[in-house]
Amino acid sequence: SDLNSTLKSLLSEWFSVGLLRLERITWQSPCEILQKISQYEAVHPVRNWTDIKRRVGPYRRCYAFTHASMPGEPLVVLHVALTEDIANNIQGIVREFSTLDTDEDVNKINAAIFYSISSTQAGLQGVELGNYLIKRVVRELQSEFPHMAQFSSLSPIPGFFLWLQGALGQHKKEGRAIELLSEQEWREVEDVTGAAPGAPALEALRRLISTSEWIRSDRLIRALEPALMRLCAWYLYGEKRRGYALNPVANFHLQNGATMWRLNWQADTSPRGIANSCGIMVNYRYFLDETSTNSAAYLQNKVIKASEQVMGLVSQFQKNSKL
Repeated sequence: SDLNSTLKSLLSEWFSVGLLRLERITWQSPCEILQKISQYEAVHPVRNWTDIKRRVGPYRRCYAFTHASMPGEPLVVLHVALTEDIANNIQGIVREFSTLDTDEDVNKINAAIFYSISSTQAGLQGVELGNYLIKRVVRELQSEFPHMAQFSSLSPIPGFFLWLQGALGQHKKEGRAIELLSEQEWREVEDVTGAAPGAPALEALRRLISTSEWIRSDRLIRALEPALMRLCAWYLYGEKRRGYALNPVANFHLQNGATMWRLNWQADTSPRGIANSCGIMVNYRYFLDETSTNSAAYLQNKVIKASEQVMGLVSQFQKNSKL
């Protein structure tokens, strides 16, 4: 849209005349800015100083855009983990203590994982700034680690849980609940909960998912994995708002030209992760030579670029629900 392109040209102007600056935040940065980074962190709350120390320490990078007229006031903040492979869970990134006092071993750094992006700017401006920041940081990292070839987010899936509760309720009303799970999966739910088949089993499933009790049972974790992964893939890939991904995080990365690459089971086992998305997280992967093509296909033709894993889960969902 016109507004979009006006904003883009405005932002690039700000950069070119040095109004916007890319800053790397380290443990040596001023206390005020570290405090702000902690306060603004919207994705994985910072609990204490050790937390923030870890997030700006070895194998971690934290970058922010600041504006010349407001130095020390981050507009948008990106947290990156430097890893051997593309990370499939957040626990290893935000709870990992061992990295605090080590020196980085360059041979162990093959991938950059964007695990949190927080904007203090509302609306479109925040989105555009976020897109810009990721691209700038990729350039920065490439010059620091020329051999680095893998760039990916590890993203939350806010809204999946609420959508799922809605879908279960809707299917119950229409008497189509059977379609959400396979017969085998329903039997497992009936077994574990002692509920009768049909509506009682559905109610039991809804109750289970709405408390985080199920995460304490290995058997339930195993039983629910295939169903929840399928449903989540459909939520991300198939649920749309005006033709674009309904999920705001998906929409952001797809606009940037990322690929919906991998769904990860038990990737965020914090109470917040379970409550938001049943613990599932997703990688949006940035294949640098494809991002502009993907971005154009998404913005102009509403086409989502997704991996085989994601498409496999989507087609299982479609088979099951015979929609």
